[in-house]
Amino acid sequence: MNVAQRAQWGTTPAEDPRGWAYGAPLHVVGVGAAPPRRRPRDPAAVLASTLEIVRIAFLTLSVLTLGLVLNLAVASGLEYHAAQAQAFNTFRDQLAAGTAPIGPLGGDHRLLAPGAPMALLEIPSIGVKDVVGEGTTGQVLMSGPGHLRSTVFPGGVGTSVIFGRAEAYGGPFAHISQLRAGALIKVTTGVGTSLFRVTDVRHAGSVVPNLAAGRGRLTLATATGSSFIPTGVVWVDARLTSRPLPAAAPVSGVVSAAERPLATDTAGLWALALWLVVLALVLGGAVWAWHRRGHVQAWIIFTAPVVLVAYFVADHVALLLPNLM
Repeated sequence: MNVAQRAQWGTTPAEDPRGWAYGAPLHVVGVGAAPPRRRPRDPAAVLASTLEIVRIAFLTLSVLTLGLVLNLAVASGLEYHAAQAQAFNTFRDQLAAGTAPIGPLGGDHRLLAPGAPMALLEIPSIGVKDVVGEGTTGQVLMSGPGHLRSTVFPGGVGTSVIFGRAEAYGGPFAHISQLRAGALIKVTTGVGTSLFRVTDVRHAGSVVPNLAAGRGRLTLATATGSSFIPTGVVWVDARLTSRPLPAAAPVSGVVSAAERPLATDTAGLWALALWLVVLALVLGGAVWAWHRRGHVQAWIIFTAPVVLVAYFVADHVALLLPNLM
């Protein structure tokens, strides 16, 4: 084999006396030559990677579902009681100092912050004694009943509306549909204490009774239907039996979509997306530790972080549920 042939075939220079090359042909990569073929991935490895991703996704969904159920059934009640205790102390101090709200504007002439304590609602016949916050978004109603901003303060001339949850977060209005005509309702605000007597319990399609000029009325609202599956709204009307108190008119008759009955609150979607990413990362780390560091170590290291992150995720998911639920 001559030099040109060796260059073409890439043989080793060693040849036997007869001129025959005994070196194995070598692949010479030159201009225009095909690149070497990549070794195909092992199907078993591909399947194992896919199953690992599916496992993490399924684990994330399972933890999220379990966290939401536990949050609504257990943790939300604890959160409600803690928020009510804090709101009661705040409102009591404000009443004592004479700084409790007397209208939709605070002392700085700005709208009251969402959730700001503005009244104490008492319904002795069904055991309700709750601080009412300003606003009716899902976030506000997690801490207790909320006052619809487009209505007057309780005790004033006109209709005042208060929303409350039926099941989750303490379910303070779970039994208002059981109120009978004549049941007493007492509301204390920064202006004074007002007394109401229940007159009617209304459901969808019922006619709203007219209110005579110069009179006051309180309307309570919550969800109806199966537990955690609201299908409608129940309204309880109560007429003011005590002397009407001076109450500032609402600043605006328009409320946001998130403040209406059975509305959802999408303001925290960005925070929910962030917590979902954190949850996926934590669960991915837990799976990795389970296989690489052992089951005991994975349980010890990741149980608390998974529970904590799942709680925050469930709390943000709850905002996407109807606010009266």
